[in-house]
Amino acid sequence: MKAGRRLGSLGVALAACLILVWSLFPLAWAMLTSFKTGSALFDPDVFATPFVFSNYVAVFKGQPFGRNIVNSVVVAAAVVAIGLAVAVPAAYALGRVRLRGRGLMLAAILAASMFPQVAVLGGMFELIRHLRLYNSLAALVLSYLTFTVPFTVWVLTTYMRDLPRELEEAAVIDGCSPPGVLWRVLLPLLRPAMAATGLLAFIAAWNEFLFALSFTATDEMRTVPVAIALFSGASSHELPWGNMMAASVIVTLPLVLLVLLCQRQIVAGLTAGALKG
Repeated sequence: MKAGRRLGSLGVALAACLILVWSLFPLAWAMLTSFKTGSALFDPDVFATPFVFSNYVAVFKGQPFGRNIVNSVVVAAAVVAIGLAVAVPAAYALGRVRLRGRGLMLAAILAASMFPQVAVLGGMFELIRHLRLYNSLAALVLSYLTFTVPFTVWVLTTYMRDLPRELEEAAVIDGCSPPGVLWRVLLPLLRPAMAATGLLAFIAAWNEFLFALSFTATDEMRTVPVAIALFSGASSHELPWGNMMAASVIVTLPLVLLVLLCQRQIVAGLTAGALKG
């Protein structure tokens, strides 16, 4: 019996190691490639040539990559802030208030998040053009909310529904209004779920490409995914792979570190609603 358990534990550990290597290999290869130039980029022996930092210097020369990073931070932060401001009251209404057709509303919200971006691209473009927001960060924020808000509302509603009603009833007896119940009683309990959904919405907005490519026209207004994709070499047949790898590392490592630091909050926020009750 003990031998079987040890073999089982060894198998689980081996599978976890394989998954870890499979997941981290692209990032590790990008990091190693970002320190090489010229023909060394295509040398399978990654340690055969000395590492240089010229790619990281070149990333910020010739294109406003620093401005692109700032654009991505501003857009992603605005999407998270506005999304949570909209999703929390909506989750309270859908999760705590008796409403007719609540299940249909939740189904519609979930269905809205399932549409592929290309299916709504034409309509979003006409809306943004009509609002005169084309080639602005506001256009990106507005378009990103179409896929972050439904997910945030759905997760927060599931979490909100499982919070003890005794807390809300006690607050009402003490004279607390519905907004006061939400702000003073329920909101502190929602922090794990808000942290998880906010971080996932931030990552989704940070990595979004199609809307960012379609609704911006100048280098100064682009976000980092589009800026990296539009890197050009000395000729039309040459791509600066070293620069692209360096830029990818610059914009990926902060997200990896953020997820590692907040992994407990992510797991707690996404599983608390399923474990309660």
